Amino acid sequence: MKRVELYTDGACEGNPGPGGYAAILDEDGSRREITGAEPWTTNNRMELMAIIKGLEALVEPTQVKIVTDSQYVVKGMTSWINGWQRKRWRNSTGQPVKNRDLWEKLLTVASKHQIQWEWVRGHTGHLENEHADYLAREAISKLRDS
Repeated sequence: MKRVELYTDGACEGNPGPGGYAAILDEDGSRREITGAEPWTTNNRMELMAIIKGLEALVEPTQVKIVTDSQYVVKGMTSWINGWQRKRWRNSTGQPVKNRDLWEKLLTVASKHQIQWEWVRGHTGHLENEHADYLAREAISKLRDS
């Protein structure tokens, strides 16, 4: 099984507001960058989209190390998701889980791979995280210019 490192970030100007995402796939030094933007969204949705798009780009089952600065996504996938599903997509306060559509999509695309989650603190000089942030913000700029 091949191994890939996936570095992701989402960004939003205003929350909600225009948002962008970036996924950097690194397989043995070979890199691919995926970006996109939406005119009205939230930061959490962009964080989720970055990972979804990165995983969708993998055509075969892969060992993936996902590096993200989103505790929301890491905790969601490693701690909260099973409880949400058991409670029919309700959170600990009984409210509907926000971004359910993207959580379900992430579960589907993640199920094809062996995933290791790694959280890094954002904006602290982690080279790949900083680059993903730059790409996500650049995607917002391109959206505004179009």
